Amino acid sequence: MTNTQFENVIPNVRIQWKSMFLSTKQYYVYILTNYKKTVLYTGVTNNLEQRIIEHYLDKGNTKTSTGKYAAFYLLYHECTKYINNAIAREKEIKGWDRKKKEELINSFNPQWKFLNYELLGEWPPKNAVHRRRE
Repeated sequence: MTNTQFENVIPNVRIQWKSMFLSTKQYYVYILTNYKKTVLYTGVTNNLEQRIIEHYLDKGNTKTSTGKYAAFYLLYHECTKYINNAIAREKEIKGWDRKKKEELINSFNPQWKFLNYELLGEWPPKNAVHRRRE
């Protein structure tokens, strides 16, 4: 049986195989701060752009730590293909003291420049929508 014949018998095999093994999904571990750079918040997401926007939209919301401290300025991010690795890395960074987090940020972004504009192309975002509020 040829590949074409096999795919005709089970038409979704190729698509299912690609989605299982060739996933292009990416997961991000990131560090945010507030305007005065007194707070460091570490998070994980599969959509960094959207998540930064959501942190921005949550500003002033005392029910969230980023909202309470207006921590929506991106200082650092890293990427991995696997959610388990991203979660483990987030937990690792969250366990560090501030000095070690600062060293990580310095290795990536020595000027501590807010990276929101570079990531999104505009800042603050216009017509932004929160996934939970749609």
